[in-house]
Amino acid sequence: MAGNLVARSIHDLTAAAWFGGSLMGAIGLNGATAEAKDPAERTRLSSLGWKKWAPYQTAAFGAHFLSGLAVMWENKGRMAKQDSVTRLSVYKSVVTLAGAAVTLYAGLQGAKVEKLAAEGAKGATEPKPGASEELRSAQQQLKMLQWAIPVFAGWVIVLGAKHGEMQRPKNVLKGLVR
Repeated sequence: MAGNLVARSIHDLTAAAWFGGSLMGAIGLNGATAEAKDPAERTRLSSLGWKKWAPYQTAAFGAHFLSGLAVMWENKGRMAKQDSVTRLSVYKSVVTLAGAAVTLYAGLQGAKVEKLAAEGAKGATEPKPGASEELRSAQQQLKMLQWAIPVFAGWVIVLGAKHGEMQRPKNVLKGLVR
């Protein structure tokens, strides 16, 4: 059990941080900043909150990647011998990388919103009438991305659970028989 415990724990906790942080940002941070009385403060405060979270999210992605490699290394024998383990590992890696790319793209759109914060807005992801096309476009994209990110993160967590289920003795045996 100790061979994978630390790496698996880090892997799961960093995915949970990605999931929870993205939901808190979309619901809590963006929701709260929409209540600011000054329209310019709505985007400015949201941008400040996301900037404070970004280094932690980046560290979580790095730790998730490294712990994932450690888990795969520890399970290389299973990946070679048990049916579907390699396929699921590749699938989970693709979902993780796609989710990381979406998260990075959201950060780039957030930087645009921050740059244009003085224009003001209805909310962090809701442009006000008369907003510049650049601000409107970035906010509209962020409105979708803020929900896509926890979907990717949750998907990664579910795939991790699937990996765990594949390690049950009856499932290992079933995978080796094929």
